[in-house]
Amino acid sequence: MQNLVIYNTLHRQKERFQPIAAPNVGMYVCGPTVYGDPHLGHARPSITFDILFRYLQHIGYKVRYVRNITDVGHLEHDADEGDDKIEKKARLEQLEPMEIAQHYTNRYHDAMRMLNVLPPSIEPHATGHIIEQEELVKEILKNGYAYESNGSIYFDVAKYDKDHHYGVLSGRNLNDMINNSRELAGVGEKKNQADFALWKRAMPEHIMRWPSPWGDGFPGWHCECTAMGRKYLGNHFDIHGGGLDLVFPHHECEIAQAVASQGEDMVKYWMHNNMITINGQKMGKSLNNFITLEQFFTGNHKTLDQAYSPMTIRFFILSAHYRGTVDFSNEALQAAQKGYERLMNGIEDLNRIPTADASDDNTRLFVSGLRQKCYDAMNDDLMTPAVISLLFEACHVVNLLIDHKAQISADDLKELSETMTLFTFNILGLKNERSANNDAREEAFGKVVDMVLDLRAKAKAEKNWAVSDQIRDALAEAGFQVKDTKDGVTWKLDK
Repeated sequence: MQNLVIYNTLHRQKERFQPIAAPNVGMYVCGPTVYGDPHLGHARPSITFDILFRYLQHIGYKVRYVRNITDVGHLEHDADEGDDKIEKKARLEQLEPMEIAQHYTNRYHDAMRMLNVLPPSIEPHATGHIIEQEELVKEILKNGYAYESNGSIYFDVAKYDKDHHYGVLSGRNLNDMINNSRELAGVGEKKNQADFALWKRAMPEHIMRWPSPWGDGFPGWHCECTAMGRKYLGNHFDIHGGGLDLVFPHHECEIAQAVASQGEDMVKYWMHNNMITINGQKMGKSLNNFITLEQFFTGNHKTLDQAYSPMTIRFFILSAHYRGTVDFSNEALQAAQKGYERLMNGIEDLNRIPTADASDDNTRLFVSGLRQKCYDAMNDDLMTPAVISLLFEACHVVNLLIDHKAQISADDLKELSETMTLFTFNILGLKNERSANNDAREEAFGKVVDMVLDLRAKAKAEKNWAVSDQIRDALAEAGFQVKDTKDGVTWKLDK
């Protein structure tokens, strides 16, 4: 099994990956809040953890990958007065909130399929786990780290910080947070500004509400991931991931909730992908500077020079290390498109390479070391840009071989082909879109021919021999060989 090293955000360093119960791995990743079309900011964490999911399975681990769907309104960043995005949209469109959630969940799934993101092992929805979230709140209350205020339940951060450390993931200090918030005018129902909602009392106009021991309401944003992660992965699991913007407050609060409820940490490794930016700013709905994935695929956005295919988007994201920022530009996407096409050309050209009795020294040396170099790059915190660079080197070797400037044996060609295919398609998760388009065209082509033959069969049944012969002759002139057999009509293209 490969010696994988990953960066643990909790300890701020690379660490050798050692699962709690080898060879089983539990992985939880924060999924989307479904109140709008998926955008490029959704694509990065989905692709990042798809790579991790693929690679862990490839190197021999049995992975239970849980990625949640947030389909219930929450107080975004724990504002005391916050709009429930799903509910707000439901009112505007005169729909049930769950119609809104289901519509955008379907849109998210469609986009992920186009990006070739594998589905998770389990995809729990927040609304399906209200009971588990209530139980979590009860445990925290019982252990003395929460309090009730006007029908809502808040986490007592100051009390927790006396026994543990609130800020362990983000590196923040509670005293600094309190001092920085003193200028705010009051704290409302909270004891202090740093406290966050575990359960919020529903106002009369609030549509999405559930009964609880504290009255009708809805869970705080942070509860869902702690409750669902524990339900499906246990009190201790290996990896919790998400975007860097979730480190504080969401994941910091998750750590506090887990420790306050069960007395110890729940997660062993925390992993976070960095942001996609546009003009140096985070791309996202809150800043109204996002571009939806559909707009990328169609080119229908004022800032886009052209349409970009799903695999171009995937290649663009993988061309940067997951912990580095990626700044959107048409130039960067066009470069990604060229890089993707270069790699696909290299793989297609493998079939054109003539073999020799033996490889020349340089080719043999490159091919013999390529697979391990790719593994080394993946084992170094999923260094996908380095893997792509190595695959580009392989494309250069392919060109030399086609131009008869190098030679390769059949065995070495097989190794080169298997390595390029493994890392391009199985691990990086790219697809040859041209091949997929050809398959689609061939399927459509076959349907048209079958339709024409059905018309011929209908003409024969009506004893309209002139039309029947006319269709047969036209097909023959186009290069089709049509045969009438006792089992029906068969055809093939001769030309």
